[in-house]
Amino acid sequence: MTIPTINMAKTGQKIMELRQKAGLSVKELQDVFGFTTPQAIYKWQHGAALPTVDNLVVLAAVFSVTVDEILVMDTVTTVRATA
Repeated sequence: MTIPTINMAKTGQKIMELRQKAGLSVKELQDVFGFTTPQAIYKWQHGAALPTVDNLVVLAAVFSVTVDEILVMDTVTTVRATA
């Protein structure tokens, strides 16, 4: 079985690139989510955390992309299923 893994650092870079391409500041994106501080967005951009699924859906809508275009996957890892 092959299981892809999310590259958090590259996904964070992608979020930052998409934010900049959309012409949004961190503060503006913070306001979209209604966050009281920008910490979550900075954590996403630095690869320290991933957005939740519902936040990924919002990011995709804000950036006019699909969720798949936000997430950066690493090479798949082969895992042997055990019985």
